[in-house]
Amino acid sequence: MERCSWCLCNEKMIKYHDEEWGVPLYDDRKQFEFLMMEVMQCGLNWNMMVQKREIFQRCFDDFDYQKVAEYTEEDIQRIMETEGMIRSERKIRAVIHNAQCFMKVREEFGTFSDYLWGFSKGKVILYMGHQKGKIPAKNGLSDKISRDLKKRGFKYLGSVTVYSHLQACGMINDHTEGCFRYQEVMEGRQVIRKRKDKES
Repeated sequence: MERCSWCLCNEKMIKYHDEEWGVPLYDDRKQFEFLMMEVMQCGLNWNMMVQKREIFQRCFDDFDYQKVAEYTEEDIQRIMETEGMIRSERKIRAVIHNAQCFMKVREEFGTFSDYLWGFSKGKVILYMGHQKGKIPAKNGLSDKISRDLKKRGFKYLGSVTVYSHLQACGMINDHTEGCFRYQEVMEGRQVIRKRKDKES
């Protein structure tokens, strides 16, 4: 069975690729989890995030954004002292701050998913060339969303980080064409095909 090459380093990465990565996501708790894992990942690698995922879930109440938004200094200290946790106080504070921003987006749009998917009009985007493995670190869409998130107060969500999230949450299908998940994640979805050089 052929898979995207990036996931082949260990079983947890394969499981993440096979079951979650690139699947269109509409659950706000999962959106928050994936987005905040991207925040924690800044400057590190995604394999480390997947390996530490259970630690993150324990530290952040299974990414319950309502609870995280109300964290205090005591919670920050608790998280900093958790064995195996990435001890970056700035990132931990950013996750708490972003939970508060996340709640404001939900107040305005009903759900964060509705807000995010509004950028693609609810469609999965398939960029020509990406299925051949020619995948950029960011693009016009991630630039646009990153700018909007920053205006809304979100931290650690630059264009490269946002692009990774759009891949993970299935708005952009970046499975390679030979991967068994390439067609599966698009089944029953509205798909729009775009030329990557036309994205602005």
